[in-house]
Amino acid sequence: MNVFRHPTLAMIPTLLAAASVAVPADATTLKRSTASRRVVVATSTAAPTSAPTVAATRAADSTMTLRGGDEGTVFRTLTIEGEDRIHLELQRPELRLELDPEKAPGLDWGSARDVLDRTTPDLAAPLLAASARERSPYVGHPWLSHFASGVVARFRPAVTDVERWKLSVASARGETVMTFEGKGEPPKEIAWNGLSSTGAPVLPGLTYSYVFEARDRAGNKRNFVGDGFGVSAWRFETANGPALAFSGSELRGAPSARDGRAAAGDAAPPVVVEAASWMNQSARPAQPLRIEATARSAEEADRLGGSVARWMGPMLIGGAARLQVVTEIRPDAPEQGAVRVLPAR
Repeated sequence: MNVFRHPTLAMIPTLLAAASVAVPADATTLKRSTASRRVVVATSTAAPTSAPTVAATRAADSTMTLRGGDEGTVFRTLTIEGEDRIHLELQRPELRLELDPEKAPGLDWGSARDVLDRTTPDLAAPLLAASARERSPYVGHPWLSHFASGVVARFRPAVTDVERWKLSVASARGETVMTFEGKGEPPKEIAWNGLSSTGAPVLPGLTYSYVFEARDRAGNKRNFVGDGFGVSAWRFETANGPALAFSGSELRGAPSARDGRAAAGDAAPPVVVEAASWMNQSARPAQPLRIEATARSAEEADRLGGSVARWMGPMLIGGAARLQVVTEIRPDAPEQGAVRVLPAR
């Protein structure tokens, strides 16, 4: 129901023409009184009129002209009497929406997984809140320097008039570990990075030696045998991350050296502390680590690997669950064994 108020009756035809209200042709009457001016649009139940009468009414409606002095002008859709008021009553059709929410596009039903994935749980905030006032055990130790890196041995042959030369690094058992050779004068310094010819790192704690062979243009050969040397704890890079190697003698003075066992409360030797610090800084927190313990007997290898694992576990990010202990028995192993810590494949 809409009600419009107008200042003068003369504006009624213009407003009705703009509104374009469509009412059945057989439904209304128009009355006009000189004493009052009220315009009412209403639906009537009068009997249908004849065709000429309907045509005349439509023609009168089309002009929308109010003639003065007449009892009333029939516009078919208006009744005018009384005040300046237009009263419109319209019949609107019932609005029915044929919509199935289960089949409407964009309203597909999801799964419980969709609901859970709307918000990603914050796993870091509770840990930060719980450890904000605690002292972190995962502290770097840059002042420790047990592990050397890069070159583990340097050779400086001082020979002249050489056509061909060859430098062989051998273990205590006489096995060739690494070979360097070339033509012409040898370089002033030959550096060895501690890897064997197969790419495997050598064990610290063993004694190594070298033999330098030189041939002149006449084919005469000269051999120079060098003094024995050892390899200390050292760090080298692999495809998966850094690897550390040290001998069992580095654990001297620790409880494991006295009774063969490392208790949970025992202080870790500095070399183990530095190894854990390197792994925390260089390896991924979830990356598994291998502790390879090499000794002359299975019992000694188990003791050595287990002790290093118990010391290193509490200092590693991710805990001892990252560690895998592997033992190796070698008759030529160092007297107190050797340990390698490296990322697992």
